[in-house]
Amino acid sequence: MDQPKYAERNAVILGVSLDSADSRKEFCSKEGLNFKLLADTDHRVTAAYGSLTNLGVVKFAARNTFLIDPSGRIARRFLGVNPLTHSAQVMAELEGLQKAVVSR
Repeated sequence: MDQPKYAERNAVILGVSLDSADSRKEFCSKEGLNFKLLADTDHRVTAAYGSLTNLGVVKFAARNTFLIDPSGRIARRFLGVNPLTHSAQVMAELEGLQKAVVSR
């Protein structure tokens, strides 16, 4: 993960999962994830962001990314991403958004 690069840009990485907090801790440990993965067991956050996928009896959080600016506004949406290759795209977009803010 490019966590140090995001930290240099004062960006916070959060993940959201429908599973319990205990299940998420296990998953993060097993996968070596070093960012916070929030438990959204009531599906409110995932639904609010349009990321709740409902296949009848199975529900899951879609792999989407949202860049949220300091005022809390969604500045960019990436839908259906591949987490293994997506970081470079997010970093480029983050850099562009931060340059735009500085030049205002």
